[in-house]
Amino acid sequence: MYKVIIIDDEDIIVQGLKKVVNWAKYGCEVVATASDAKSGAQAIRENSPDILFTDIKMPNMDGLTMLAGLKGEFHNMQITVLTGYRDFEYAKRALHLGVTRFLLKPSKMNELEEALQVMTENLDKLQPGAPEEQKESEEEHHDGNPANSFIVRSALQYIEVHYAEKLTLTELAEKTYVSQWYLSKLLNKYTNKSFCDLLNQTRIKKAKKLLKDPSLKIHEVSDMLGFNDVTHFSKIFKKIEQVSPNEYRNSSQE
Repeated sequence: MYKVIIIDDEDIIVQGLKKVVNWAKYGCEVVATASDAKSGAQAIRENSPDILFTDIKMPNMDGLTMLAGLKGEFHNMQITVLTGYRDFEYAKRALHLGVTRFLLKPSKMNELEEALQVMTENLDKLQPGAPEEQKESEEEHHDGNPANSFIVRSALQYIEVHYAEKLTLTELAEKTYVSQWYLSKLLNKYTNKSFCDLLNQTRIKKAKKLLKDPSLKIHEVSDMLGFNDVTHFSKIFKKIEQVSPNEYRNSSQE
């Protein structure tokens, strides 16, 4: 039996889907439901579903980032989006990330069944005994997965905006809807750098601009960048720039 999860903040849709679709006919079983992205992500990690039906316009949620995170980390999971968001460009981007079907609410029964049939057929191809060329095709797609590059871009953009906060890998993983280990793996793969290296590089890049303002003391610059203390800031600055913050300031003002 293929495991199914349904995520939607409208309970009437969740209950309706559970009842009206003949899941057994397609060899499927609904193992969990959720009403928001956070509990939905938790349910997915706990159940490792094969199929997901989800809305992408829910409170406190970046729909495309969530889709990229889920498809990147669970690349074999089949996803059908159910939404009232009638934007063709948005739909196209969702499909590009690896979503199987993008259905507008209210969805017709024949659309739901067609989506379910396609998703189960895709899963059948991944089963042991499926032709090897089909499996190889899936692996090639995973290696060049657009969802993964989307996750990395989202992570880098988040660092660029929130570098001055006490930012952690845990928080960044939550914002990109993937686990810490998976995000760490992707950052290393796409940038050849760790989360800490990327955060420090962003902070030092900003520091170089701030140090050109002689009215700012070194410890003030350190505080503005989110470092725990000025000693740590100076150490990181020298490691990246080969000079201390003071030396950099003096040379830039000559």
